[in-house]
Amino acid sequence: MSIAVIYGGTRSNGNTEILTERAIEGLEVERIYLNKYEIQPIVDGRHAEGGFQKVDDDYNTIIDRLLPHDILIFATPIYWYSMSGTMKNFIDRWSQTLRDSEYSDFKAKMAEKEAYVIAVGGDKPALKGLPLIQQFQYIFDFMGMAFKGYIIGEGNKPGDILQDQKALIAADQIRENLKSLSISEEG
Repeated sequence: MSIAVIYGGTRSNGNTEILTERAIEGLEVERIYLNKYEIQPIVDGRHAEGGFQKVDDDYNTIIDRLLPHDILIFATPIYWYSMSGTMKNFIDRWSQTLRDSEYSDFKAKMAEKEAYVIAVGGDKPALKGLPLIQQFQYIFDFMGMAFKGYIIGEGNKPGDILQDQKALIAADQIRENLKSLSISEEG
């Protein structure tokens, strides 16, 4: 079992990263920080004569890092009641990858994966963050991915997440679940 964490935040050591790091503490994971890459917005070529055009950015590098893993953890701050623009930009580009002959098995490979979401926001996120979780559910359903769980934490200023005991306990539970998967694979 291999795990990749896709960080959609723009601030190092932000609340989302702090909570996610707690959830993966002691586990071997590949960390992918989307803000370290250039990801161009999608230019919809689904109905254009030539289809999608090649884009000179880092997006395919991220896909190549992501595909070998069994479990994907999508970690995003809740910005304006949705995922970060960085995360949305990345996921929007999946439309292009689904039609890219170099990734002809993209959807099938993604369907083999399990997914988690970790999100932190400041304006009653336990309620107002639920549409974000539903959005991820639809994305995962479309790709055939198993949605295994999520955490919505509350935090606004740096470090606030450390006051959200429910989110911290949920992170510990996800970590224990992931550890038990790792142990059962070894046995």
